[in-house]
Amino acid sequence: MTRVLLTGFEPFGGESVNPSWQAAERVAAAPPDGLAVTAVQLPCVFGESLTALRSALDRVRPELVVCLGQAGGRPGVTVERVAINVDDARIPDNAGAQPVDEPVVPGGPAAYFSSLPVKACVAAVRDAGVPVALSHTAGTFVCNHVAYGLAHLLATEHPGVRGGFVHVPWAPSQVLDGSAPSLPAEVVADGVRALLATAATTTQDLRSTEGTTH
Repeated sequence: MTRVLLTGFEPFGGESVNPSWQAAERVAAAPPDGLAVTAVQLPCVFGESLTALRSALDRVRPELVVCLGQAGGRPGVTVERVAINVDDARIPDNAGAQPVDEPVVPGGPAAYFSSLPVKACVAAVRDAGVPVALSHTAGTFVCNHVAYGLAHLLATEHPGVRGGFVHVPWAPSQVLDGSAPSLPAEVVADGVRALLATAATTTQDLRSTEGTTH
C-alpha cells in the first residue's frame, strides 16, 4: 500500500464549509485501490498551517502528499504547477494576519515546481469526467503558503517524497444563486481519486500542451 497524506483546509473568509476538506474526507473514506489515504485538516492561518503540515508528515510518513485548497470562481479542479516564495494577503487569515510581500521561507528559493506528474494528473482527472485544468498560479494567500511550504519541506526534510497542491472549486452550497461555478464534493472527490491513483504510479510526466497565452 502506498501511504498518501491528503490535506484540506478549514473554512475561511466567512464561509461555513471548505470544499477542499469535504473532498479530502470523502477520498480518505473511500480511497483508490492500493492507496492508504490519511486526511488531515489544516488551519487557514499563515505559519500554523505549515506547523500542522510538518506534524502530519512526521506522523503519517507518506510516500505521496497532495494538499487541496479552495479556489472560488474557478470552474474545475486545477492542478498547480508552481508555488512562489511570497505571502501577499488580500484578506486576513483566520487568525487575523494579513502579511504583505513577506517570504514564506526567508532565504528560500524564489519558487518550486510541483513534484507531481502534473500533466498526467490533469489527463487522469479529465478521463474521470471531472472539469480540470493545469494552473500556473496558486495565488499568494494561505494556499500558496502551503504549496510552497510543502515543496520546501519535501526538498529539505523528506527527500524522496513527492507532492503538490491542487485547487478545487466552490461547493454548490456556497453559490446558491448560481452566480459562480461550483462542483459537488463527490465529483471533486472522484477527480482527486483519479489524480492520486495516477500520481502514485507515474513518475514520467506527459509531454502535452496544457499552457496558456496569458
